[in-house]
Amino acid sequence: MITADQLRAARALLGIDQRQLAALCRLSVPTIQRMEASDDVIRGNVDSLMKLIAALDEGGIELIGEGAVSQEGGRGVRLRGPAGGGKPLP
Repeated sequence: MITADQLRAARALLGIDQRQLAALCRLSVPTIQRMEASDDVIRGNVDSLMKLIAALDEGGIELIGEGAVSQEGGRGVRLRGPAGGGKPLP
């Protein structure tokens, strides 16, 4: 699961706009806009969510789920270092 806040934070970490993310995911810009406008957990077509998560993972984003070990708790995102396998995005 990914929340709208996590998606916006991930996009900010990657330094890309909604148009660039849509192209990376092979989704439409309105789809990305709807995802980011969600109240909490993003809901939608499973295929679209899988494309989104795969693109973020390829860019080096690690999604941190609720209850995962972290100092402050809660959800979040983390940009993996080069050893994590993420490759820079254009």
